[in-house]
Amino acid sequence: MNDSTYDLIIIGAGPAGLSAATLVSEYKIKALILDENRAPGGQIYRGIEANQKNTHNLGSGYQQGLGLVQSFRAANLEYRCSAKVWYLSNDGKVSYSIAGKSYSVHGKQILIATGAQERPFPLLGWTLDGVMSAGAAQILLKESGVVCENAVFIGTGPLLYLIAHQYISVGTPIKAIIDTTPRGNYYQALKHCFGGLWGIKDIIQGWRWRREIIQSNTQFISNVDDVRISGSDSVKSVDYLKNGIWQNLQCEHAFIHQGVVPDINISLSVGCEKIWNERLACWTIRTNEHCESSIKGISVAGDACTINGGVAAAHKGSIAALNILSQLNIISTSQRDKLVKPFKRTLKVEIAPRAFLDALFKPDQRYRIPKDDNTIVCRCEEISLADIKDSIRIGCVGANQLKCFSRCGMGLCQGRFCGLSASEIMAKELGVATSNIGYFNIRPPIKPVTLGELATLDEV
Repeated sequence: MNDSTYDLIIIGAGPAGLSAATLVSEYKIKALILDENRAPGGQIYRGIEANQKNTHNLGSGYQQGLGLVQSFRAANLEYRCSAKVWYLSNDGKVSYSIAGKSYSVHGKQILIATGAQERPFPLLGWTLDGVMSAGAAQILLKESGVVCENAVFIGTGPLLYLIAHQYISVGTPIKAIIDTTPRGNYYQALKHCFGGLWGIKDIIQGWRWRREIIQSNTQFISNVDDVRISGSDSVKSVDYLKNGIWQNLQCEHAFIHQGVVPDINISLSVGCEKIWNERLACWTIRTNEHCESSIKGISVAGDACTINGGVAAAHKGSIAALNILSQLNIISTSQRDKLVKPFKRTLKVEIAPRAFLDALFKPDQRYRIPKDDNTIVCRCEEISLADIKDSIRIGCVGANQLKCFSRCGMGLCQGRFCGLSASEIMAKELGVATSNIGYFNIRPPIKPVTLGELATLDEV
């Protein structure tokens, strides 16, 4: 690890990072791939190499990742797994830790391909033992084969159906699914039904999952008006309001999910320009058609930029890689423009149904912005909705001020589980657009790092 300068450093080994890395390997440039996971694949293809005997239970979409990972392995690239990136500068310096030791490297070009994260879901009881995100439940299933019985799934979005279907496929019964998709979303989605036809196979697959879940005798509850999780230290029940009546489901685990949003912290830490995407109800990173961000030499591809799904992310990664090769003068811009055409054609087809899906599964505001003042918004610092309202009453008018007034967003997660909620809560309380509120300033270290790790840093 002594030669620390690279033509390209890719942060993340999901679909976008893998596709980009495999493509640039054909041009013999010096590239480094830093992956926080233990093996390539990202969240969508997590554990794909170790799960070959069980891929049929995890779905056909999961199986598609094997070829992507195998091509990456065959490229024999410099790949470092379990690498926690905690610093990125706008001149290409990257600091990361592996097994308690830190390293610094430089990249002439940087590609951020950190993918998506689950959207915060602040509701009463979401900090109790036994509550986890649906994505976390999927990680346990894919990496360790561990399942949690007597669980209630709560939320909306294709991933919720997928994980529930995976549970049923491996023979684990589900207590119930509480689908929080608003009724009005179906009417909103109809406006985009023509675009949805391009993704009809995936849409039909989603409805098939739902039908098979219901046929498994899993209780399927929809059209609810509110949800809360009850218990003293751990989950005892999930309560839901339907037709004006609160009903109760006794359970041991609750898996919550209301879609995914870009993992933008590392992009924001280096100063990449962000925009508020009203359709997705989240912040996204502004990039051009070649995935270049507002910072020279830094590109952002895949779901780390905006949410389009795994297949689209792979094509975005290839487009970004070709542009980076042109920036490194490995290929000409005319060669780049010729080579990106097939990726752009396929990408256009892949993203065509997104407006339909985004409208159908957009979480209701009542689940993005809690109503009960006792609801914890910032889990790390235990900041409630009431605390945020108090800060606003004494003059807080922006997301970064909120840090100073309440410590919201200053915990270990650096705002990942409260940032979106804080922006929207403040916008609602102040009666302004969320874009006017802004987001937390993200400063290094991007991920928690110990003094011991810093002491081992190889500065260059």
